[in-house]
Amino acid sequence: MDSWIIVMMLTASLFLGALALFAVLWAIKNGQFDDEEKFLNGAKFDGVDDLNDAVELEKKREKLKRDYRPE
Repeated sequence: MDSWIIVMMLTASLFLGALALFAVLWAIKNGQFDDEEKFLNGAKFDGVDDLNDAVELEKKREKLKRDYRPE
């Protein structure tokens, strides 16, 4: 093989690796992997009514957190 082919392949692989690393770090910084209970809630609440009840409960909790003002 010619050396220019090896240099081209090495450059392309380093560029793609750096791009992938940048994408993962960006996703971590923006909280893309922060949903810890997504799959647990999917298994816990099978029916549509159960899911709707869970959503309403979560909305109530968020409202209580916003309205609570310690003195």
